[in-house]
Amino acid sequence: MNYNPLAQALNAELSANGCKVLDMLSEQGKAIFFPRKGILGQGAEAKGSEINATIGTALEDDGSPLVLDCVLKSLNLPKQSFLYAPSFGNPDLRKEWKKQVIIKNPTLANKNFSTPVVTCALTHAISCAGYLFLDAGDEVIIPDLYWDNYELVFENARGAKIKTFNTFKNGGFDTEALKAALDNSKGDKKVVLLNFPNNPTGYTATETEAVEIAKILSECAAKGNKVVALLDDAYFGLVYEEGVTKESLFVKLVDAHENLLAVKLDGPTKEDYVWGFRVGFMSFGFKGATEAQLKAMEDKAAGTVRGNISNGPSISQKILLAAYQSEEYAQQKAEKYATLKKRYDIIKEVLAAHPEYKEAFDPMPCNSGYFMCIKPKGVDAEQLREKLIKDYSTGTIMLSGLIRLAFSAVPTEKLPKLFDNIYNCIMGMKS
Repeated sequence: MNYNPLAQALNAELSANGCKVLDMLSEQGKAIFFPRKGILGQGAEAKGSEINATIGTALEDDGSPLVLDCVLKSLNLPKQSFLYAPSFGNPDLRKEWKKQVIIKNPTLANKNFSTPVVTCALTHAISCAGYLFLDAGDEVIIPDLYWDNYELVFENARGAKIKTFNTFKNGGFDTEALKAALDNSKGDKKVVLLNFPNNPTGYTATETEAVEIAKILSECAAKGNKVVALLDDAYFGLVYEEGVTKESLFVKLVDAHENLLAVKLDGPTKEDYVWGFRVGFMSFGFKGATEAQLKAMEDKAAGTVRGNISNGPSISQKILLAAYQSEEYAQQKAEKYATLKKRYDIIKEVLAAHPEYKEAFDPMPCNSGYFMCIKPKGVDAEQLREKLIKDYSTGTIMLSGLIRLAFSAVPTEKLPKLFDNIYNCIMGMKS
């Protein structure tokens, strides 16, 4: 393929000094670049000019954005919020998010990784990762209990093939199954996606399991394989039990091996309860990465954003930046965490107080996040879901033969009724 000269320059950087990252990219990932001499690049060069006729925005005669008053009055934001954000994202927000990532993952303080690139929420970050790393027919290795949107993102959109492995063994994460999946996957490029806290199960690896996962991926890379670890950290930080890893797997993988590229996909959607803001981030790191190589990955990510949605929403980015710089942010976030933790604790109490529930269902391992799953006994999960709506006015989600319960969305006082409804529904179906 004949690549654009800008892509060629990025590719040369990603293969310099024996770096293997270029080999991890898809053909489209190799071809993508950020158009630094295109409209955005030329507009950036003209910034500050007395007359600037570059970017397709509309300005008042005083130079402020031309905004409808009926729109402006709905938002307590300056007019600058209505302008385009860069394809890389608001530069101040990018720096602030990296700062927040280090605060939440203190082990990263002395490690080298890229400045996050802004995407249009985490789903878009996952999609961009698919664009960058997966060609048609490539495998992406995922636990068999996974968010169903991965199928649309990887299989339907990219033509890749999801290869699953067993999620749980003896009440914990099945690290042996992960190792076997890596060993048995085709080719020497291994793309793995791990999601903690997991959707749908609400499970996060224990610290012991996280160490073992990092060891398995590092050993795979040491064998000469090119490993891309996609880390879906959508529910990061919402951990409710001791012994569960408090930091992202990114911490253990970002400098694990030269052949292992760690890609952190995260955002405020679930962490900061801003579901409609549609802001996400992509960060990259690998052992021995130079600043130029990390910047090359940022350029490729931003080029992917530019060629797909142009840029993320500016207003959301402005609001988030203000929130992160607020003195009230940490306290208010802790208060919302406490609400979810209380619901989790009540669920444990309810299950412990009702041993008869074991006749109807088994709770799956859960220690974090927004969700938990149950495995119904003796009834079809989809039929159970339908009957819960029809006869008990109770909505749930059926995935992989399990019933997913979003306790994050259930009022605290209604949690006992939720499980009582499920128990009575199953027992009624079995009678």
